[in-house]
Amino acid sequence: MDLVRPRRGLPRELADWVLADVTGRGWAWRHLLRALVQLAPVLVLCLVAVPVPLEYRLAACGGGVLLGLLFSAAYMTETSEHRAVKAGWPPGTTRRVREADAERRAVERGARYRRDGAGSYD
Repeated sequence: MDLVRPRRGLPRELADWVLADVTGRGWAWRHLLRALVQLAPVLVLCLVAVPVPLEYRLAACGGGVLLGLLFSAAYMTETSEHRAVKAGWPPGTTRRVREADAERRAVERGARYRRDGAGSYD
């Protein structure tokens, strides 16, 4: 696939790394961890600066984490696609890479049990 000209962000030589980051194994967990890192300053501010009892601050932080992760998970594929496009990849690349990877893993899973008719009752 050819890279399109990136609009802004990381240098072009890191485009392959971005694509691997948003499509590789564990990409969803990395996405949620990234959301937690982005929420952390607000949570710390809520815990430290709000003048209410600790129980209320902890409940507010818990609710904030829950809602933040819920919204982050809801837009996970769109956000990762946006990151790839920002790095210079054409739109739709992440979906194609994930589908090809899922197909490859399905073939490998099936091949593990059925080599040259071994173990087959056909």
